[in-house]
Amino acid sequence: MSGTLDTYRRVLALTGPLLPLLSFLARLPVAMVQFGSVLLVAATSGSLAAAGTVGAALSAGQVLGGPLLGRTADRRGQRPVVLAAAAVNAAATAGLVAGALGGLPVPALAAVGALAGASVPLVGPLARTRSVALAHRARADEGLLGAVHSLEGTLDEVSFVLGPALVGVAALAAHPAFALALAAALVAVFGTAFALHPTAAATAPAAAAATAPAGRRPRRPRHPGVVHAVRGSLFLQGAMFGACQAGIAALTARLGAPGQAGTVYAAMGVVSAVAGLAVGALPARVGLRLRWRAATGAALVLSVPLLYTDGLPALYAAVTVLGAAYAPHLITAFALTERSVAADRLAEATAWAASALVAGQASALALSGRLAEAHGADGAFAVAVAAAALALALACATRVPAARGRVPARPDPSPAAPPGAAPVRYAGR
Repeated sequence: MSGTLDTYRRVLALTGPLLPLLSFLARLPVAMVQFGSVLLVAATSGSLAAAGTVGAALSAGQVLGGPLLGRTADRRGQRPVVLAAAAVNAAATAGLVAGALGGLPVPALAAVGALAGASVPLVGPLARTRSVALAHRARADEGLLGAVHSLEGTLDEVSFVLGPALVGVAALAAHPAFALALAAALVAVFGTAFALHPTAAATAPAAAAATAPAGRRPRRPRHPGVVHAVRGSLFLQGAMFGACQAGIAALTARLGAPGQAGTVYAAMGVVSAVAGLAVGALPARVGLRLRWRAATGAALVLSVPLLYTDGLPALYAAVTVLGAAYAPHLITAFALTERSVAADRLAEATAWAASALVAGQASALALSGRLAEAHGADGAFAVAVAAAALALALACATRVPAARGRVPARPDPSPAAPPGAAPVRYAGR
């Protein structure tokens, strides 16, 4: 236990204690807007179909806009991209609230929702990119780098549990509009603070990285097969998320306890976050290839009991245990992405990975929702089990290089050192 705490103290020494806090608060709006937009439109229009249309438009905007923002951040630096995206996203979220309350037609609401999705500031992927850059600059070992990924994955998990919970509380206490208004304020304040934090300079583009003697370097990853397989695996994990959401909602509704759906899903997220922190304590000799196969194998084994769940206590037990496989897979997938692409392409690569997760969740939610209506919760949970089986097959079929490749060092942009960080120079991997 003390060794794990010491490892995370070293991570905070790299980033400074303020950066994880700012990035966490700036991540919350992402989870809040997705769920909150559906509740808001359903409450103001009285139509679940309209709510689904707006939610789908928001997801589509995020899937399409995320990689573009990531590429721009690689080329122009994180600070201007996050500042612009946070401003647009806050305005679009506020516009969605005003439009829904004002009775704006569904196509117009969907357009605003798409803008809100496309302008999500990508704080999760960019914070991960920034922390990895700080770790490389400090010549961190594989164990510390793994702890960086674990901390970032855990922050993602907690934000995606707490975000919907805040929306649910606001909806019960007052109105979903208050939750979205809070999301707009959070992204405006903490997205801006994240952009202005001194560590943003750690990922500033260098002139030497933009041009080489023979011209611009190719964008092709060092291990393209791994990159594409990992994105497929994340798509399938997103499908598990969406299928579990639909199945949990269907089963709790059938049991006469629809209000328990959010609590069940939150319990899964809490266990997932704890498992994510535990991953940081794994020794470096437990390689990413083994971790990937173990996480997807655990997801398959632990998802099968969902097919035989028919009561609330059993649902809590099955879903909570399944959460232990989620964060380790996410953390491993992003670590594999970081290993397989050049440092100055990492923001775009992680944005693609995050978009794959969102796309899988949205696609499976639509499919499993229909199956749940036709066949009950088992129909939705069957999608989750099938996605887990495909993810395991993909992990076993993909050849993952055992060793980290070498990447040419980038000139150190010499940012202001964060509190607690040693004044070291970035010297590559």
